[in-house]
Amino acid sequence: MRVEEVAALIRPFVDEGDEAAMKSRELVLMLLAHGSSPFSRDHFTPGHITGTAVVLAPGRQKFLLVHHRRLDRWLLPGGHVEPEDIQVGDTARREAIEETGVILQNEQLPLLVGIDVHGIPAKGREPYHLHHDLVFSFTAAEKKLGVSEETRDVVWAAIGDFDRYDLPLSIRRSVLRALW
Repeated sequence: MRVEEVAALIRPFVDEGDEAAMKSRELVLMLLAHGSSPFSRDHFTPGHITGTAVVLAPGRQKFLLVHHRRLDRWLLPGGHVEPEDIQVGDTARREAIEETGVILQNEQLPLLVGIDVHGIPAKGREPYHLHHDLVFSFTAAEKKLGVSEETRDVVWAAIGDFDRYDLPLSIRRSVLRALW
C-alpha cells in the first residue's frame, strides 16, 4: 500500500456539514505525511490506518453491524491493514468478509464514505492509540451472515435502528453517505 495513493483518495473527500469527518480527514493526511509506518498496527503514536465497511444489504434497505467482542459494542465491520491488502479499500472488504462471512457483490472500487479518527483502549501489549479509520461502502450479494471469533453477533440493521444499537454519529453519517 502506498501513502501517496491513500492521500490522493482522501484529499477529495468533503462534507462541510460534518466537522468531525473533516477534522479526521486532516489528521489522517497528517499521519500519512509524517508517520513512519502509518499502515502498521504496531505504529501507536499517533496511531495507524484502519479500514471499515458499510455493507448494504441487497435492496439497500439495511446495513451490516457487528457486535464487537473486544469493545463490547455495535460497530461496522473493520480492522487493521494487512500486508496482502493492495489498497485500503481491500482492508475494509477483507475485514467485512472475515468478521461476518458476507458475500459481497463484485464492485470495481469501493466508495470512500467516511473518515473517523477515534481512540482504542489499551489492552495487553497495545497502549491506548488512535485508529485513523477510512470507511468504504459495499453491497452484499445475499443476506447470509455468520459470527466470527471477533464478533458476538451480526445483524442487518435498518436506518431507524441507529438509536437501538447506540451508534456514534460517525457511523450514522457514513451509512447515510453510502445510501446517497
